[in-house]
Amino acid sequence: MERIYLDYAATTPCDPRVVEAMRPYFSDKFGNPSSIHSFGQEAKKGMEDSRQVLADFLGAKPEEIVFTSGGTESNNFAIFGIAGAREKKGNHIITSVIEHHAVSEPCKVLEKKGYAITYVKVDKEGIIDPAEVKKAISDKTVLISIMQANNEIGTIQPIAEIGKIAKEKGITFHTDAVQSVGHIPVNVNELNVDLLSLSAHKFYGPKGVGALYIRKGIRINRLLHGGDQEKGRRASTSNVSGIVGMAKAIELCKEKLNEELKFQSDLRDTLIKGLTAKIERIYLNGHSKLRLPNNVNISFEYIEGESMLLNLDMLGIAASTGSACTSSSLEPSHVLLAIGRPHDLAHGSLRFSLGRWTKKSDIDYLIEVLPAIVDKLRQMSPLYEKK
Repeated sequence: MERIYLDYAATTPCDPRVVEAMRPYFSDKFGNPSSIHSFGQEAKKGMEDSRQVLADFLGAKPEEIVFTSGGTESNNFAIFGIAGAREKKGNHIITSVIEHHAVSEPCKVLEKKGYAITYVKVDKEGIIDPAEVKKAISDKTVLISIMQANNEIGTIQPIAEIGKIAKEKGITFHTDAVQSVGHIPVNVNELNVDLLSLSAHKFYGPKGVGALYIRKGIRINRLLHGGDQEKGRRASTSNVSGIVGMAKAIELCKEKLNEELKFQSDLRDTLIKGLTAKIERIYLNGHSKLRLPNNVNISFEYIEGESMLLNLDMLGIAASTGSACTSSSLEPSHVLLAIGRPHDLAHGSLRFSLGRWTKKSDIDYLIEVLPAIVDKLRQMSPLYEKK
């Protein structure tokens, strides 16, 4: 049985060209980049060349890129780093109700320490109103952190507009761009951001490596203490092979960004139209247009998302009920509740996320088999029988 992977938002397969670019750094170029001998300098060159590649993609300077272990560390670094550096100025942070837990959990930690956190609400399509962000600003606000694109429903936020407000008020602005980098154009200057988080495994790179963009002049406390790597901003021996792989991955994304964006958007729209035409009482979550090209999130009445997942898995199709980081939780998605979905619909949701190797035949097969799964499960539901 051919397996079909439709969970690219959870993680992507490593592109074979990325694996090849990494390979020498496990053997011939294995040196510690902090060492001054030739082995170390060879590794350091690979790392610094990679920093330049990443900076070019983001429209940044190479010295503004700090390598991390991934999106979670980058988000923690941004939030705790700015809170610590600005604690004499104020103790107020603005974020949204639909952020990834890698942002919301650090905010909760700071709340316990006396910080005031404003969680800006979203509309029924998951969009944040910049005016609401502006309204929440006080003279104690030290940071605004709003994700560029949501990991569950794919909604893309008006980051440039929010960034403009932050700039006018002199407030540091961070965006979690883990889901968007490599999938849509991302330029730190056009977005008006001071800090931006990204993670390689979301764009066909290796797991365990990411970066935090820190605009020149931004004061931020380090998160990890130890050595003086990354010019004293992030302690730990650098993951050179991972960094090289991340750079190769972003290079490949840049080459065919518009082509992949168009191809995946077409597949996404085909999937939405196909499912809505064949299955009744389903609802698209997120904005119909202002969404990632590879994201489809749908709620189904009268059935549990996990039951659908298991049935799809038996047919070789991998999907998700939401964020992979909270897939073991029995709680309904905080994102779906935030856009107004009742608990039963939030529990009865599936996320299909497409990618580089998704084929039209994969989408056609899903459209063919899912209606029967939904009908079978609904027939087992006492709620459905009453309708």
